[in-house]
Amino acid sequence: EHKGAIAEAGGVKALVDLIFKWSVGGDGVLERAAGALANLAADDKCSMEVAVVGGVHALVMLARNCKCEGVQEQAARALANLAAHGDSNNNNAAVGQEAGALEALVQLTRSPHEGVRQEAAGALWNLSFDDRNREAIASAGGVEALVALAHSCSNASPGLQERAAGALWGLSVSEANSIAIGREGGVAPLIALSRSDAEDVHETAAGALWNLAFNPGNALRIVEEGGVPALVHLCSSSISKMARFMAALALAYMFDGRMDEFALIGTSSESTSKSASLDGARRMALKHIEAFVLTFSDPQAFSAAAASSTPAALTQVTESARIQEAGHLRCSGAEIGRFIAMLRNSSSILKACAAFALLQFTIPGGRHALHHATLLHTAGAPRVLRAAAAAATAPLEAKIFARIVLRNLEHHQTEPAI
Repeated sequence: EHKGAIAEAGGVKALVDLIFKWSVGGDGVLERAAGALANLAADDKCSMEVAVVGGVHALVMLARNCKCEGVQEQAARALANLAAHGDSNNNNAAVGQEAGALEALVQLTRSPHEGVRQEAAGALWNLSFDDRNREAIASAGGVEALVALAHSCSNASPGLQERAAGALWGLSVSEANSIAIGREGGVAPLIALSRSDAEDVHETAAGALWNLAFNPGNALRIVEEGGVPALVHLCSSSISKMARFMAALALAYMFDGRMDEFALIGTSSESTSKSASLDGARRMALKHIEAFVLTFSDPQAFSAAAASSTPAALTQVTESARIQEAGHLRCSGAEIGRFIAMLRNSSSILKACAAFALLQFTIPGGRHALHHATLLHTAGAPRVLRAAAAAATAPLEAKIFARIVLRNLEHHQTEPAI
């Protein structure tokens, strides 16, 4: 309530005016003013006020021109907070469109001061949720800078590690950026961060590796850099359900067959050796994907669902299988298509994993559930799901999860269009 009172009393404009007035010299004043704006920008309504009175321009000016690390850190933190309300206002896009903003933040990731690097990476992570910002960050050298940051932060604080991995996760939503991150050497540091004991760090690294693994070239890099044991460990041992989920999906992408042709380029002896190595990694990956899916499979609830066609039986399975945070994940049409193809895969484990993933992405109430349901209908998924649900040879989990996805799709068909 204090933030609202400050804004109503004209405090936000006073702070912005102060920054313009003291823009040369007065580093202590500027640091406190930027810090106060950062605190205010954490509030949705106040963040809009900061933008309205010219705060974005003032903060970008500080990030670009001020040499004092305290000012740089607070300016970057304020821009990160302004960009954190993407669902409720336009500040994320506004920060990205401010001349020099993205270039300044990319440059600050190279600062000798950890606090500055952390806040700049956090700002780029938040900004990467906007499609245009994502491409503009890459154009401003963001891929190279963030890969370098991830490489350099093995002994840094968990806060910096999380933001470095998170910014790469955000950028890698674009396949072009994902390929660029792989080519720049981004796989190895992300695997290293996925081994962190800190839940927030290994969860964001798992998200980035999941995105990277969609591309067969990156998938092979993950294998060659020792990523399979790291992802297997996450999939089986993390206390974060989301980390385990995304690690399992990364492994599923890596071993659904698309990487195999890419991997076998080379001499016949190299190909034979590589093929044997990949077979061992594939067996290990599938074993742990299966174990992961089974942790969400209550035998009693599954037996009841198999024997009954009542909605209550499927609801019980859904509730025990649901990963709440997975509702925030948004898949592209290509990713949804990949899971549909997995439903036809010869591996019963990948079938069950794909059905489990689609269940998470379509549960009513999920942030992007309607978007995913639309993509599934467009791709003709109901027919594939019905076949999976009826297949005599499919594992029980795959059949029940496929039935639940079909029920979710029916629910979304009756929803009014947004």
